[in-house]
Amino acid sequence: MSTYTADQDPSPEAEFIRDTERTRLRALVEGDMETAARLHATEFQLITPIGMALSKNDYLGAIASGQIKYLAWEPGSIAVRYHHSHAVIRYRARLEVAFGGHRVAPGDYWHTDTYEHRDGQWVVVWSQATAISPMP
Repeated sequence: MSTYTADQDPSPEAEFIRDTERTRLRALVEGDMETAARLHATEFQLITPIGMALSKNDYLGAIASGQIKYLAWEPGSIAVRYHHSHAVIRYRARLEVAFGGHRVAPGDYWHTDTYEHRDGQWVVVWSQATAISPMP
C-alpha cells in the first residue's frame, strides 16, 4: 500500500477538493458572487487573522460591496484529508487585500478549511486564516 502525505494525495477526490478550493479563491478575487455563494455552506463561518468571526452573509456581503477586495490570493500546495463526506484542507498562501479602500501590505497566511459533500458538491463550512509573522 502506498503512503502519501496529505498534500501529495493523487486520488481523484483529493484533486477535486483542491480544484474546488482554487475555484472558490478565484471567485472571491474576481468578485464572482454567484460561484462564491454556491461554494459556501449556508452556515459558513470565517475566523479572520485578527480573530473576528464572519458569517457567510457578512463575508460575501463585504466582498460584494467592495469593503473587502482581494487583489491576489495565491495558494501553495493544498494538503487534503478527507473521509466520506468530510474534508479538511490546509495550505499557505500569499494574499493582497484591501479593506475599506485601504490596501494592506501583501502577506503570507496559513488557511485551514473544512468542507462537506452536500447535494453532489463540496462546500466550505468553516475557514480560518492565520497571518505568518516574519521571524525577529
